[in-house]
Amino acid sequence: MPIERVAIIGLGLLGGSIGLAVQAHLPGMQTTGWDSDPATRKRAAERGLVGAVCDTAPDAVAEADLVILCVPVGAMGAAAAAIAPGLKAGAVISDVGSSKQTVAKALAEALPGHPVIPAHPVAGTERSGPDAGFASLFQQRWCIITPPDDADAAQVAALSAFWEALGATVEIMTPQHHDMVLAVTSHLPHLIAYTIVGTADDLEDVTQGEVIKYSAGGFRDFTRIAASDPTMWRDVFLTNKDAVLDMLQRFTEDLTALQKAIRMGDGQQLFDHFTRTRAIRRSIIEEGQDDARPDFGRSDHGDG
Repeated sequence: MPIERVAIIGLGLLGGSIGLAVQAHLPGMQTTGWDSDPATRKRAAERGLVGAVCDTAPDAVAEADLVILCVPVGAMGAAAAAIAPGLKAGAVISDVGSSKQTVAKALAEALPGHPVIPAHPVAGTERSGPDAGFASLFQQRWCIITPPDDADAAQVAALSAFWEALGATVEIMTPQHHDMVLAVTSHLPHLIAYTIVGTADDLEDVTQGEVIKYSAGGFRDFTRIAASDPTMWRDVFLTNKDAVLDMLQRFTEDLTALQKAIRMGDGQQLFDHFTRTRAIRRSIIEEGQDDARPDFGRSDHGDG
């Protein structure tokens, strides 16, 4: 299945980055785009995020072989309904959402008869909007594709090749497994970050600004994660709530065990736990998913 024309619905961080990455790595591919926000459409056109920014969703997808929905997961159904009148027969529908079971269900219900192959590029920053995108966002990152059981193999291969051309490494898994894995590697850490930063904010009156003034590296990194798009993460937690609640229960049990170790003065348990987690950090660096340099080698385009 050749992909010659791609439509991007939602021109924020991920949608804009896809548009720029296509121009950088697949210059022969035509791109169109649409966003529900007129101001975003205007800015996307100014930045040249896609070849043509359209005034309506049906216009954007009219000739597309591949349509990628880059909207919050809670808005997937509405976005699919908006593009439905303009879709040509056989156009493949995909997305970039961080939860997959609910997205697959919403898209299949909104677009019966169209092939739906959900995907999730595991890349991002705390920034959002049409000014946030950049072409190298997907370099050396994973893109997880979760095709339904009856997906066409050629279409899955074409979508995989598309993401690989943008610099990503593709992994195929079931939607259920994806949601469980992402609950612990992404969703739970964000929930913890939001909680810690919120707690610090609640203490602000007591500490008279010291939480901010003396912010150490650990808290600073939590604030970076907690600056992520509120709409997106609200929807992620609501659409992947079963897996998130399961992982949150496990985390709570582990936290209680550490709390007991501190109370009982069990230094050996603390040391053993910290040694094990330190090894995980080294494994992440060895896999090329982060950098061992100070501040993790982060530039202005940190990873979310």
